[in-house]
Amino acid sequence: MTTHDTRIENAYSLARDQYLEMGVSVDEALETLKNIPISMHCWQGDDVGGFEHVHEEIGGGLAVTGNYCGKASTPHELRADLEKAYSLIPGKHRLNLHSSYGEFHSHIDRNEVSVEQFQGWIDWARENHIALDFNPTFFAHEKARDGFTLAHPDSGIRQFWVDHGIACRRIANELGRAQGSPCISNVWIPDGFKDTPVSRKSPRERLIQSLDQIFREDLDPRNILDAVECKLFGIGSESYVVGSHEFYFGYALSRGKLLCLDAGHFHPTEVISDKISAVLQYLPQIVLHVSRGVRWDSDHVVTLSDELQAIAQEIVRGGYLERVHIGLDFFDASINRIAAWVIGTRNMIKALLMALLEPTKRLAEFEANQDFTTRLALLEEQKTAPFGAIWDYYCLQSGVPTRDAWLRDILQYEKDVLMNRSDATSIY
Repeated sequence: MTTHDTRIENAYSLARDQYLEMGVSVDEALETLKNIPISMHCWQGDDVGGFEHVHEEIGGGLAVTGNYCGKASTPHELRADLEKAYSLIPGKHRLNLHSSYGEFHSHIDRNEVSVEQFQGWIDWARENHIALDFNPTFFAHEKARDGFTLAHPDSGIRQFWVDHGIACRRIANELGRAQGSPCISNVWIPDGFKDTPVSRKSPRERLIQSLDQIFREDLDPRNILDAVECKLFGIGSESYVVGSHEFYFGYALSRGKLLCLDAGHFHPTEVISDKISAVLQYLPQIVLHVSRGVRWDSDHVVTLSDELQAIAQEIVRGGYLERVHIGLDFFDASINRIAAWVIGTRNMIKALLMALLEPTKRLAEFEANQDFTTRLALLEEQKTAPFGAIWDYYCLQSGVPTRDAWLRDILQYEKDVLMNRSDATSIY
C-alpha cells in the first residue's frame, strides 16, 4: 500500500466516524451506490455523428460546438474511447446507444435497421459486462429536413418514421434479451414550428397516431422498457414543440410508458428535481437524461451543481432508486471528449453519494415535527461534512484514480491514441 493510499484510508476512517455521529452508515451508503448504474451516452464520443456514412447535418434542434482533436470515426475507435472512460469511473454502468451508431456495411435506410447492425455492440457489451439502452434516431436524415417526423403532415414520411420506430423497438428487445436486463428504448423527436402555428392540435393528433402504431406490438418488459421524452423548444422549433411535457406526461400515463425528463428540456428557471416526485405519484418508473443547459438546451457537461445535487437528493429521499433510471445527455467538442464523459459521470455519482450520506431520516423527522430551524441548520452543516474523504475511498476501492489523477490517464491516451487519428491537426 502506498503512502497516498494510506492517507486516503486514514481520512476515510475519520470521516466515517463523523458521519456515524450524524446517524449515517457510510458502509450502507457505499454498498447502495455501487449498485446504481448510470447510462452513459455514446454520442458524446463523436459529436452525435453516428456511422451511417451519410452527410446530413444533425439538425433537429441539436448543435455541437468545438473541434477538439481525436473524435472517434469508427465503432472500434468509439468503443476504445468508451473503455478508457469506464476504466476511470467507479462502479458498473450502462451505455445508451442511438440507432445511427450501428455497423452499416452497406446502405440500410432507417426503416430497415435490424439487430444485425448491432451485433458488434452486443458482443462488446457482453465482453465488458455493460448493459445497453437504445434510441431511435429521428434527425440527421433527408426525411427530417423540414423539422417534422412522426407528426409530419405527409403520411408517407410519417410512415417511414413509424417503421423506423418499430424497427428500433425490435432491436432494443433483442438487446435486452441478450443482456438479461431490460433495454430502455427512448423516443425523442424534434418536431415543431419555428414560428407561431395556427393549429397546435393537428400535429399532436398525428403524433398520437404514430406513437400508437410504433407501440402496437407487445414486447416483453423483461427485455424492453419504452420511454417518451418531452421538450420545451429547440433550434428551429422555438415557438412550438409537438412533444411537450404535458403531451408526453399524458401519453405515458395513458399508455403505460416511462416518461423521460431531460434537465435541459425546460425553461431555464424550471428544474427537473422538482418534477421527479410529482410525476412519480402517477407513473411507476421514469427515465432521466441529466444534462446542463446554459440559458438554453445547450447540453453542457454535467457539473456538481446545486441542481445536480437536488436531482440526486430527490431520488434518494423519495426512495426512488428502483423507479428512476439515470442516464446522461451532453455533447461538448470544445474539450477532450473522453474527459467530458468522465467528468460528467463522476459528478453524477458524487451527487448520489452526497445524497446517500445525508441523515435523511432525522431530517424528515424534524420536518414532520415542524422543527424547521433544526432542519435548516443540519442541512447547512451537512454541506461541510467530509464527503471528499468518502469519495476518494470509494474510488480507491473501485480501482479507479482518485481526485484528479484520472486526468493524467486521459492526457496520455490523447497523446498515444487521439493525436494519431485523422483529425489530429484540428485547432482547439
